[in-house]
Amino acid sequence: MNAALDWAAAILVLLGSLFALTAAIGLVRFPDTVSRMHPSTKTQVLGLLLVLVGAGIRLRGSVDVGMLVLAGLFTVIVSPVFAHLVGRSAYRERGLRVDLMTRDEMPAEPAVVDEKLDDDDDVDDDDAEDAEDADGGAGDGGGRT
Repeated sequence: MNAALDWAAAILVLLGSLFALTAAIGLVRFPDTVSRMHPSTKTQVLGLLLVLVGAGIRLRGSVDVGMLVLAGLFTVIVSPVFAHLVGRSAYRERGLRVDLMTRDEMPAEPAVVDEKLDDDDDVDDDDAEDAEDADGGAGDGGGRT
């Protein structure tokens, strides 16, 4: 039984290492920042999780397995946030190839987004006032007394 678990752990560690190698090659080969985010987040995280699971199987019964679980959870939580921030920064700094993009849904300037949000807030305030006026201004929400 121990030999089978050791083999499973070794296979998982090797598979994780291959995913990490693939991610490293992707970081070197892809042309721009947005393309490089894919291997740096998805492939690298999968490789790390496989290595951590393999190490957890190998260290079964040890206190260190809890630390491996925490490392895996932290990576899974932080990786999408990291990718979002890097992608947004690359877009705003023009560190990407526009010819590779199929669709551009993000405004170039953050001020445009802020103005749009401010306009939406004003519309929501006006709608709330209109609803209160239609209510008769009673303020009790139901109109009954």
